[in-house]
Amino acid sequence: MIGRYVLSLSFLLLLITNPASAANSTAKPGCKQSCGNVTVPYPFGIGPRCSLNSWFEVSCNETSTTTPTVLLKRINMEVLNFSLRSSDYDSELEYHRVKAPSVSVNCSGTEASHGVSLTDSPFFFSEFRNRIVACTGGAIFGRNLSNTCYDGTCCETVMASYLKTFNPTFGSRSDGCNSAYLVEQSWRDSNSANKSAGAVLDWAIPEADFELSKSGKEYSCRPYGLIFDEPHRDKSIRCYCNNGYQGNAYLPNGCEDIDECADKFQNPCGNVKCINRLGSYECERRETWIIPLGMGLGFGSLFLVMGGWWTYKFLKKRRKIRLKKKFFKRNGGLLLQQQMFAQEGSLESTKVFTSKELDKATDNFNKNRVLGQGGQGTVYKGMLADGRIVAVKRSTEMVAENVEEFINEVVILSQINHRHVVKLLGCCLETQVPLLVYEFIPNGTIFQYLHDQSEEFMMSWETRLRIAKESAEALSYLHSSASVPIYHRDIKSTNILLDEKFRAKISDFGISRLIPNDQTHLTTNVQGTFGYLDPKYFQSSQFTEKSDVYSFGVVLVELLTGERPVSFEREENCRGLASCFIDSMEENRVLDIVDARITNQAKPEALMMLAKLAHQCLSLSRRIRPTMKEVSIQLEQILSMQKDSNADQHNQEEIEYFSMDLTNSSSDPIYFSSGSTFDSGRSFSRNIEPLAS
Repeated sequence: MIGRYVLSLSFLLLLITNPASAANSTAKPGCKQSCGNVTVPYPFGIGPRCSLNSWFEVSCNETSTTTPTVLLKRINMEVLNFSLRSSDYDSELEYHRVKAPSVSVNCSGTEASHGVSLTDSPFFFSEFRNRIVACTGGAIFGRNLSNTCYDGTCCETVMASYLKTFNPTFGSRSDGCNSAYLVEQSWRDSNSANKSAGAVLDWAIPEADFELSKSGKEYSCRPYGLIFDEPHRDKSIRCYCNNGYQGNAYLPNGCEDIDECADKFQNPCGNVKCINRLGSYECERRETWIIPLGMGLGFGSLFLVMGGWWTYKFLKKRRKIRLKKKFFKRNGGLLLQQQMFAQEGSLESTKVFTSKELDKATDNFNKNRVLGQGGQGTVYKGMLADGRIVAVKRSTEMVAENVEEFINEVVILSQINHRHVVKLLGCCLETQVPLLVYEFIPNGTIFQYLHDQSEEFMMSWETRLRIAKESAEALSYLHSSASVPIYHRDIKSTNILLDEKFRAKISDFGISRLIPNDQTHLTTNVQGTFGYLDPKYFQSSQFTEKSDVYSFGVVLVELLTGERPVSFEREENCRGLASCFIDSMEENRVLDIVDARITNQAKPEALMMLAKLAHQCLSLSRRIRPTMKEVSIQLEQILSMQKDSNADQHNQEEIEYFSMDLTNSSSDPIYFSSGSTFDSGRSFSRNIEPLAS
C-alpha cells in the first residue's frame, strides 16, 4: 500500500491513437519507445531499466502471427493506449485505457473471469470516466444499481472513489446469462464488452521515486486533487510543459522550445516580422509612439508608487498615534491625570518619557540589561540622553487591578522626598505595558548579601545596624512625616536596596497605600510576601502602621541571624524564622542563632538590645509593638552603643534587663506553625473576609 506523499499523475488511454500526442511522448533515453502502434512514454517503460519502478514496467508481446499486446507486467492488465499532455495549452487530459475487466456466469461462448484486484499497487480505476454495468440485474456490488437501464436487460451505476478491486458476485436466484463489466462511461453496447471495451485506469507516483519535484522554466508541476491512498489522502501533482514548450515533462530536459514563428503557426505577428524566443516569441515593432507611451507609463507608475509609499507612511503614523492613545488610556493615563488634579500639583515634577527615549536608553529592552525580575515586572538598566543611569521597570501584564497598583506607585513615589527612599524620575504610558523610571541603585539588595553565598562583600555587624537604622528612618518618614501617611505593605530584605555607598534605599511601592489622617487602619485584600506578613493582618484584613513594623521585625531578625524568612532546610519546628526566633528568645538561647559571621564583631549588649527590639516588633499584640519612629530611635542608640568604646561596663546590666521583660510580649499564640509551607520570596494576594479582632 502506498503510504507516502505522492505526486499524482494521470495518463489518458484513447481507443484510437492520437498521432500528435504520441509524437510528443518520449521514452527514457536508450529505451524502446513503442510496442506495435502503442507509444510507451516515461515513467512507463518496456523493460525493467526503462521504467520508473517495477509497477510501471511494460512487457511487449510481439509475434509474427498476432498483433503485439502491451501488458502492465505486475498487474497483468492489457493496455490499449497511452496519451501524454505535452504542453500547458494542450487541452488533452492525462490518463490511460486498459482492457475492461468483466465477470460472467452461464453465458454461452464466454469464459468466466475472476475480477481484478489492484491492492498495494499505484493504480486505481477512474471515478468519473468509468461505469459499472450489470446485465440481467443479478450482480451484487454492496449497494443497489441506479435506475439507468437500457436494452431491457442491462443497467449501470456510478462507481466508488478510488476503486481498486472489481469482483462482483451474482444472486443465487439469477438464471441464464449474468454478466458484469467495469467499462468507460461512453460504452453502451453490452454485447461487445467482452471483446474490445476499455476501462480508464489512473495511477500515482510516490514522491521519493520521482526526481522532478520542483517546477522549472520549461515545465510546471502543480497540485491537482487527491489520490486514493487511505487513510492519508495527500495532495497530488500533475506535470506538463509550460507555454512555449512541448514534450515529456517527466523526463529531465524533456520539454523543448516551440518555434511559434514556423509556418504551421501561420505567423502570429501578422505582417510584422516574428522573432522566436525560448518559450515565447516577439513581434518586431517600429511605431514611434511606443517610446513616449512607455515613458508616460513609467512616470505614471513612479508617481503611483511614490503616492502609495507616502500613503502607507501616513497611515502607519496615524495608526501609531492611535495605538499610543489606546495604551495611554489602558495603562491608567486618565487615572493618573485625576490623581494629579486631586493631589494639587504634587505630581507636576514627574516626567513623562516617550517610548522612543526608553527604547534607546535600554537598547530596546535588551535581555542583557535585566537587573531583576519579580511578580509585578522586570527591571532594566538604562542610560538617558543626558548620561544619567536609570532603572526602568516594565510591567509584565496590565489588567484592571494592576493599572490601579501602577498608578498608585507613581502617585506615592512622586510625593516622597527622602534620602533613603528610591526616587521616581518619571513614567511612560504610551507603550503596550507601562514603564516606571527610577534612579539607579547599583549595589543590589540586602537579601543578596545576607543569603547569597556568591557575594564577595561580607556585610559587617556595624553595616547591618546602620542599614537597619536608615531603613527605619525611611519608614518612620512614610508613617509620620509625609503629607499623607503611607503604608508600604511589602517590607522585606529584597525591597531594601544599597546605593554606591551601601546606604539603604526603600523600594517597590506597588501595593502601598495613602492613608487619610483620620484613619488608623486600611481594610483590604491580603497582599504581601510569605514570611513577612503580620498575622493580625492575615486574620482580619486590617492593615495598620504596626503591620509594617512586624515586617520590619522580620528584616531585623534576618540581619541578626543571617537566616532566610522561610526555609525548609531548617528543622521542622523552625522553618518560619519569626516563630523560631521568638522560641529562642523565650528560652534565653538567642545567642545560639546569631550569624556566626558577626559574632566576633558585635558587642553582646548591642546584640541583646537588637534582639529585644526585634522581639517587640514581632509581638502578636499590636499594642506592644513600637512605632517605626521608636524603632528608629532605638536603632540609633544601639548603633551608638556599638561605636562607644566605654560602654563595656553596661554589658551585664543590659543583658539582665533584656532577660526580664519577655513575659507579656508574646502572650498570643505564635502565628507561624512548625509545619508552615511559606516561601520567603513569594508574593501573594488573597481575598478573605475580615475577622473579628
